[in-house]
Amino acid sequence: MVQAMDRRHRGLCAGLLALALAALPARAQAPYAQRFDVPRLTALGRAIFFDAELSPAGAVSCASCHDPKHAYGPPDADTLKLGFRAAPSLRYLNTVPPFTEHSFDNDGDDSVDLGPTGGHTWDGRASSAHEQARLPLLAPEEMGGPTSQAVIERLRGAPYASQMKALFGADVFDRGEAAFDAATMALEVFQQSPQDFYPFSSRYDAMLRGQGQLSAQEMRGLALFDDPAKGNCASCHLSAIRADGAFPLFTDFGHIAIGVPRNPAIKANADPAFHDLGLCGPLRTDLASQAEYCGRFRTPSLRNVALRHTFFHNAAVTSLAQAVRFYVQRDTDPARWYGASGKFDDLPARYHANVNVEAPFGGSPGSPPLLTDAEIDDVVAFLGTLTDADQGENPR
Repeated sequence: MVQAMDRRHRGLCAGLLALALAALPARAQAPYAQRFDVPRLTALGRAIFFDAELSPAGAVSCASCHDPKHAYGPPDADTLKLGFRAAPSLRYLNTVPPFTEHSFDNDGDDSVDLGPTGGHTWDGRASSAHEQARLPLLAPEEMGGPTSQAVIERLRGAPYASQMKALFGADVFDRGEAAFDAATMALEVFQQSPQDFYPFSSRYDAMLRGQGQLSAQEMRGLALFDDPAKGNCASCHLSAIRADGAFPLFTDFGHIAIGVPRNPAIKANADPAFHDLGLCGPLRTDLASQAEYCGRFRTPSLRNVALRHTFFHNAAVTSLAQAVRFYVQRDTDPARWYGASGKFDDLPARYHANVNVEAPFGGSPGSPPLLTDAEIDDVVAFLGTLTDADQGENPR
């Protein structure tokens, strides 16, 4: 099975690269068409990913927010480097589909419309990893561009400029946006590297391969995680091997509103009129008129979740146990999460009907939650088994 999975991943990488090349603008694509070289593109993407000199002050690289020692996620609790959204882990995003408003499950009942699904970033507005790479390269609160031409000039002076010329043509820096497109493509190919971005090396993966076992507490946590009448986590964070033999990514890439509490640490939230509405704005604008989408954010993978210091799109929760507790006590103890400000305090009242109420949500104030404190501990113990082997001992 392991060899079959490895072959499938290598084939997937090549297939994704072919799609990336086809999607790349002709100004960058044409010179490369004769040099279909995954290792060289991966090496170039790796160099770009770790290059802080691409930022104006020479202080911020992609790795500043996506540290390989933290599963390509934030290295500390300062996860709000994106302004008002937490930096995500980049692992296990290699198969995220482009955004669609209507998704159908090929691994189950394909007659059911699963609604908005896919896309990179919390609101799915980037259709691919190389499209997503444009955003931090140009964003003033991240790597600070401020323009693609400014980035191109830094690329021209980079130590790997000769690699770019070899791969994309000697005149790549003189063909308008070609060098910028080439850099984002190289970043996308690097993020398809199995050993870096989808190693499937956790203890849970070892168990699936029949090469290890989980503890009794971890197995209890898995049972609660899967149970639709208890944690019901697997309804969005799929935990089973797919019908095609692919290992689970612990996400369905769907977009869902769960009513996360407002985070006062976000500077924009000092204005009570400001709300991050996910699919319908403010960063995404094409769905602004779709009121039923307001408050929805893409479901992240739970792989390596125990490494995180903050949780949810706005980093409002600072421990994994508290994140699980929010799911089961949001409705049974709303004062704990929203205080006197009222339920769903980070979402205007007109959108409250969008918030998911399926288990483990539900119940009324004062009623018992679906998970006890001991059961929450069991689920957290299970989630710790999703940490990849190269991350060392689970620090949390």
